[in-house]
Amino acid sequence: MSDARPNAMLRTSLLSADFPTERGGGAAADLLAVIESRLDRRSFQQHHWEGDFGEYLATALARPAVVRNAYQRLYDAIVSYGFEKYKVFKKECVRYHFFSDPIDNGADGIFGLDFALMQLVDFLRAAAEGYGTDKRILLLHGPVGSSKSTIARLLKKGIEAYSRTDAGALYSFSWMLDEQCGPGGIDGGLHEFPCPMHEEPLLLVPPEARADILSRLNAAFTPQHRGGQLRVHGELCPFCRKVYGDLMRHYGGDWKQAIKHVRVRRIILSEKDRVGIGTFQPKDEKNQDSTELTGDINYRKIALFGSDSDPRAFNFDGELNIANRGVCEFIEVLKLDVAFLYDLLGASQEHLIKPKKFAQTHIDEVIIGHTNEPEYKRLQSNEMMEAFRDRTIKIDVPYNIRLDDEVRIYQKDFGPDRIRGIHIAPHTLDVAAMWAVLSRLESPKKAGLSLLQKMKLYNGKAIPGYTEDSIRELKEEAPREGMQGISPRYIQDKISNALVSRQAVEEKCINPFMVLNELEAGIGHHSLINDEETRKRFRELLSVVKEEYEDIIKAEVQRAISADEDAIKRLCQNYIENVRAYTQHERVKNRYTGKDDEPDERLMRSIEEKIDIPESRKDDFRQEIMNYIGALALDGKKFEYNTNARLYKALELKLFEDQRDTIKLKNLVSSVVDDETQQKIDIVKQRLIKQFGYNETSATDVLNYVASIFARGDAKSK
Repeated sequence: MSDARPNAMLRTSLLSADFPTERGGGAAADLLAVIESRLDRRSFQQHHWEGDFGEYLATALARPAVVRNAYQRLYDAIVSYGFEKYKVFKKECVRYHFFSDPIDNGADGIFGLDFALMQLVDFLRAAAEGYGTDKRILLLHGPVGSSKSTIARLLKKGIEAYSRTDAGALYSFSWMLDEQCGPGGIDGGLHEFPCPMHEEPLLLVPPEARADILSRLNAAFTPQHRGGQLRVHGELCPFCRKVYGDLMRHYGGDWKQAIKHVRVRRIILSEKDRVGIGTFQPKDEKNQDSTELTGDINYRKIALFGSDSDPRAFNFDGELNIANRGVCEFIEVLKLDVAFLYDLLGASQEHLIKPKKFAQTHIDEVIIGHTNEPEYKRLQSNEMMEAFRDRTIKIDVPYNIRLDDEVRIYQKDFGPDRIRGIHIAPHTLDVAAMWAVLSRLESPKKAGLSLLQKMKLYNGKAIPGYTEDSIRELKEEAPREGMQGISPRYIQDKISNALVSRQAVEEKCINPFMVLNELEAGIGHHSLINDEETRKRFRELLSVVKEEYEDIIKAEVQRAISADEDAIKRLCQNYIENVRAYTQHERVKNRYTGKDDEPDERLMRSIEEKIDIPESRKDDFRQEIMNYIGALALDGKKFEYNTNARLYKALELKLFEDQRDTIKLKNLVSSVVDDETQQKIDIVKQRLIKQFGYNETSATDVLNYVASIFARGDAKSK
């Protein structure tokens, strides 16, 4: 007794203490107020609602959606975040906002897999309608790092979040019994025994009356985005069936009296709390046990209830048990022992599992597995697994083959909000993504089309001679594009290496060449590249990417040099004056001499040649420009130097050519630069910083590199 008193005194002192406001001062009180302001007590009470069975029936009649099965609830959870329809190369596609991960502000957002995700949602809709796919296992199949696990994680996270909303509310029940799980006295001295499998309370309705109840509920049920009826199949789990049978015998078949021992409660699906969401991961074959899926005997309770076949002495806590009403994910499902796969056969087709020493038990859950290419090929070659193959619906989850979507993956991980203190030069992530996408594409069969051009077509860039129909044909020629190639994980690893390199730490900056060097250095010991031919191909693709990057930065430097707005306006005005005079067969007044001269053919051709207007087409082009200006004037609009995209590009290139000779960019590679040239280079550098996102270091590097390119070009021409 003396040992108990100090503990009792301590508890009393803790409960009576004035929480830290007196000892910690006002600051602690402010922190407590912040915590309190973030808590929603009303929401907590809603999530922990309890009531009797009659109250639940009233709730179900008012909101029939609470009776939905797992497939219906998961489909509605996805669609509740909205979607948009669009067309890609004349093929209709749907983008579901759910897969952008609005729950976690995009932490698990998926980019560029809209067709695969549309197939997945179509599968769930068919299952929600009861068309048969609810009796199948959903198998996500694809190369490593293609977002299979992320999709499964999103589905689990999504249905968990949906169960917290009013629209996604669902309920289970507990039994109020004495310590021996017997009737006891209803008025008091009872203990709560929750249904171990979180079952739907309507399973307590006798089968004879269940059809009438469902008929009334379906009459009031109007799903928003699908058809389908509310369906309640199966029987109670062995534990609840035992308790229910004992109560019915105790009350002589009086169902109303037996149901008074039921306390209906709202449940929130939670993977951490093992309620409605389960995950199973393969282990060593010697340590695998099917009881991990269907539960095991509670040996401590055998002495209490006298038999290991008494459901009260059994823990229904296997992954398939606790995932009832929700989702069960099987990581690398095809690595499971055959005994486990046999359990999945009944779980998928009949929605039944077989706990040890008990009758088959009904489950209501979405079973998702994922696997990679080698494991799936092994399944196909195994004739003994024909039944499993027949019960799976495979959805291919490929790598991205659209450049913009691949770039977004790396921007999420290496964007300015994640990387502090180190500047990532423009196009650094783009060139890495470009190489990854090129590695996943098959060489085009059409003559004259390069792999780089094919990537640009897929990315939405227009190339003369290629229509949406021809691009669609390109895709159909290569149905397995995206199922092999470089994984995004490899790219992420190499970008990380570049970020922590000595050069990056010293210069506080990384550029595309640093990342490309890391990518090339890793090819030799890449764990998934087994043959020299593939290594050679990937190195050749790196050369393609480097050439493309050189073209990109040359164009940027050209635009920066020719970004003198006043100069380009003057050049445009001069060109238009000469074109007008040429098309009207007039002369141009020389503003310096005051005399009328012939239109300056040399000036006009020097501009037109920049956009490949041949001599034979110059008259048509000039007339086209004048017609365009006239059409604008009729609409009350004024022609500006940047109004016509083709002419603007020609003016930029012409001005660059003129300015380049003035700036003498190639002198940058020498150690001596005169003050006047340096001043002009500094102006260009500032334009690169302000308009293109460079910093001082990366802008200097790009100018130096482009200068060396021009120096090489001049040397070659000589």
